[in-house]
Amino acid sequence: MIDGREALRRLIEERREDYSALSRLIGRNPAYIQQFIKRGTPRRLSEEDRRRLAQYFGVSEAALGGPAPRGADNKLVVIPRLDIGASAGPGAFAEEERASALLGFDRNWLRGLTRGDVGQISMIRVAGDSMAPTLSDGDEILVDGSDAATRLRDGIYVLRIDGALVVKRIALHPAERRLSISSDNPAYPGWPDCALSDVDIVGRVIWVGRPLR
Repeated sequence: MIDGREALRRLIEERREDYSALSRLIGRNPAYIQQFIKRGTPRRLSEEDRRRLAQYFGVSEAALGGPAPRGADNKLVVIPRLDIGASAGPGAFAEEERASALLGFDRNWLRGLTRGDVGQISMIRVAGDSMAPTLSDGDEILVDGSDAATRLRDGIYVLRIDGALVVKRIALHPAERRLSISSDNPAYPGWPDCALSDVDIVGRVIWVGRPLR
């Protein structure tokens, strides 16, 4: 089930909406939405309030914590597309990680990609060409945040290094807690010997999609 409170907060921040104006939209007192988001009161929106807000934002009720559409068998997982890029190059800073969209994916399909918590998957954009030809500039990638340092193994990961998000290939040293970080594009240098403690593992890249050009 989607966390309706968090999904609504993301939509409000993304679109720079006003709490009191949204409260009036659904016929509530001006502090109603702010209290729902920040204080957890009420515990959940009424069906009518959720319906009106979903119509206003142009999203499904499922995206705000409502039931999945009939016939979907509650198998839809809504994943945020974050308004940030993971650099396959010099590094992209991510001071604000806001959802620019909410996308629905079939739960069983996601289970074929990961054994982790599908609620911790997000979509971000690749920036740069250091991971070419595997990943290209502008590709959209699914990142499994539950598949991070505690389950680390060889593969492609999003890392945060000195505040910058990068997407790189990781290979673990077999005998100690060290790793090498490399680019698939040989024109870019790598880091052949890094301490695991020096790297913040954001999540494992589990899928890539790209627009046709």
